[in-house]
Order: sequence, then structure tokens, then C-alpha cells
Amino acid sequence: MERFLSESEFQLFRDLIYNESGIHFSESNRSILESRLKERLRKTKIATIGEYHKSLQADKTELKTLLDTVTTNLTRFFRNAMHFQSLENYVIPDLIQFKRGSGQKKIRVWSAGCSTGEEPYSIAMVLKELVPPGMNFEVTASDLSLKSLMTAKEGFYPENKVANVPEKYLKKYFDKRDNGHQVKEEIKQSVTFDYHNLKHGSGQVDLDIIFCRNVIIYFDEAAQKNVIEKFWDAMGGHSYLFIGHSESLFGMNTKFEFLKTDWAVIYRKFIS
Repeated sequence: MERFLSESEFQLFRDLIYNESGIHFSESNRSILESRLKERLRKTKIATIGEYHKSLQADKTELKTLLDTVTTNLTRFFRNAMHFQSLENYVIPDLIQFKRGSGQKKIRVWSAGCSTGEEPYSIAMVLKELVPPGMNFEVTASDLSLKSLMTAKEGFYPENKVANVPEKYLKKYFDKRDNGHQVKEEIKQSVTFDYHNLKHGSGQVDLDIIFCRNVIIYFDEAAQKNVIEKFWDAMGGHSYLFIGHSESLFGMNTKFEFLKTDWAVIYRKFIS
């Protein structure tokens, strides 16, 4: 069967996407890239793949759209319950104790690769429940997909999307609508959404928690290490990193400590 992309074209687009985002397309997922490119040619009405590649050099908006198109945006509220149990029962209590001891009053969280917002809103609800009076929190959420960020900022989810939300949170932090549920303003206001490409530094410092789950699995080893090092630089001296259950820092030369809680495996940065 004839390929949509020649070998040289496949290499050209694979290199472009990797250089711009760190996302790696191998031969095994080549068909995904080809189908996404077919879609963009149809929507832009550009006749050939060569012309489309030229257009990407001149049109950064279309380049962002392509990167958006090739990313996978699968998520749900309270995804991987064991991570949230670790957050509730270990990480947040430890950070509260640390903040009190050091005279700090804010817990800062980054949800990197937040997709349509279910993860950062889940984190914000947990923090709202647990952070004591006199202390506050902020959640920054970022993604490569502008389309996903628009959904996240709106904070409206159809019935099937809130199936994993615990009943106490659903009643307390959502308003029921005829065709779904709207995140309440008190939670929406605690989350800031922004476009960010993980290939580049975020400019954030002294973060207490980073969630970046099921994102670096799409990167090759060099890009993974680059992202993890940027996370280290952005985090405070007493902080925690959550990555996907199918992802691991094992074998990667990083400074993070492996931490096995009673619920899940996470990572931490401790500098005394």
C-alpha cells in the first residue's frame, strides 16, 4: 500500500515536530502522523505536503495548530486514584507542616500537560478541602493544545465527564446544568490556564508540586531528560513530582528521589 508520506517527508515532519515539541514519532505510530497531516491539508486547502511544510515555516499559528493536532488529550477527573490518595494523605499534609515550620503561606502547583482541565480542577478541589485558614494555594495549568485549553477555561463538562468525581466534590464544587456540570467560580479562580511547550522553560520557580502525567511517554529519552531537568529547576527545595503510572525515572540520571507512599510511587526533591 502506498504511503501518504515518502520516507524523506516522514523524516522531515518527524524532525520538525520533535524539534518544536519533543514529541517523537516512530515507525509504529507513523500512521497517526499521516492521518493528522491529511486532516490539516484538507482544512487548509493546501494541495501538496511540500507546500504545507513550506507554509509551516511562515505561519507559526498553523504550526501551533499542527502540534495541537498531533497531541493526545486523554484525561479524566481524579485519574489514577492512588496518586490523589498520596496527594491527600501524604503530600499535602507534609507540605502544610513544612510551610508552617518555614513561615511560608502558599502551596504552588503546576499541572503540566493539563489537557481539558480535569486534572488541575481535581487538584484544586483537594487543596480547597485541605489547606488550612491562614494558608492559600495556586494551581497553574498548561498545555500544548489551544483547543483543550479553551475547554479547560470554560470549566463545563457533560455528565459522562464527571463520573469519577467523588459525590462530596460534585455537590460542593459544581453547579448542575441541564446538559452537564459547571465548575464553580471559587475553583475556577484558583486555576490559571496558559499555553506552554514543555520543550522550553516555564519561568516558574519554587513550585511545591508538579503533576506531569502521561506526557513524557511520547518523548524520546533525550527529550524526557530535558523536561525532567527543567522540572527540577522550577521546583522548590521541598517538593514533589507526579508522573504517569506507566512512566518512570528509573535509569535516568536525575536528582529526584524515588518515594513509595502507602498508595503510589512518586518522586521528590529535598534539599536540606
